Amino acid sequence: MSTSLPESSQYGSTLLRVANVSLALGGRPVLRDVNLEIRDVIRPGRTTGQVVALLGPSGIGKTQLFRILAGLNPPDSGSVVLGEGAVPVQRGMVGVVAQSYPLFQHRRVLGNLLVAGRQAGLSADAAETRAREYLARFKLDDAADKYPAQLSGGQRQRVAIAQQFMCTEHYLLMDEPFSGLDIVQVGNVIDLVQEVASVHEFNTIIVVTHDIAAALAVADHVWLLGRDRDASGATVPGARIQESYDLIERGLAWQENVTETPEFAATLREVRARFRTL
Repeated sequence: MSTSLPESSQYGSTLLRVANVSLALGGRPVLRDVNLEIRDVIRPGRTTGQVVALLGPSGIGKTQLFRILAGLNPPDSGSVVLGEGAVPVQRGMVGVVAQSYPLFQHRRVLGNLLVAGRQAGLSADAAETRAREYLARFKLDDAADKYPAQLSGGQRQRVAIAQQFMCTEHYLLMDEPFSGLDIVQVGNVIDLVQEVASVHEFNTIIVVTHDIAAALAVADHVWLLGRDRDASGATVPGARIQESYDLIERGLAWQENVTETPEFAATLREVRARFRTL
């Protein structure tokens, strides 16, 4: 990440660091020396969580990197650590919101959150207290006694996010949250992601998506995953981060109606052009 911030804002501690992560499947390199860092962005008088978007062509290795970041699969080499204590990531430390928002269909909304809390090791009373806090925070109080089938798509997404925060303190990975949505729904999801991120200073959301415009609208940083090319122009096996866009430095983060600005349009053209070369 860039160390340049607007005046009055500053970077704090490192919240997530990926160092020299490599992975091969069936003898074929998929990821090669991936290095990433997310740091706390401190804005005086505001609680500002972090939102980073990961973009890349289909088949480039986004899913494998996603699983490594979530602690679901280990890399062949390298490390992923969380927080000021640089704790190696393990399964359950990072919440994962899948595209389909999987919930227990036979349990009510509150019951879904309670199950997640108990699996995270909370007592029954602590799980219910935390669950009701998240229901209030995510505007789901009226949905506590409903079943998932009775909810709108937006409500199910909120429940899925709350469910994951029952299990993890500050980290969330979202897989293609804009897929199949119309322009109004995309805007609603962008608002939700930014809202959830800024509930706590250390909240950190990584969004994996193919939607470049939505990525630029929701994130404060964007990573492009792709392969290097050799002198002849042929691709080198194993993807790594090819570009990192600091949208704070460009004045595009935390802005209302940012998609209507000339600066947004220019950055969108730039990222799309670079995307085609990955």
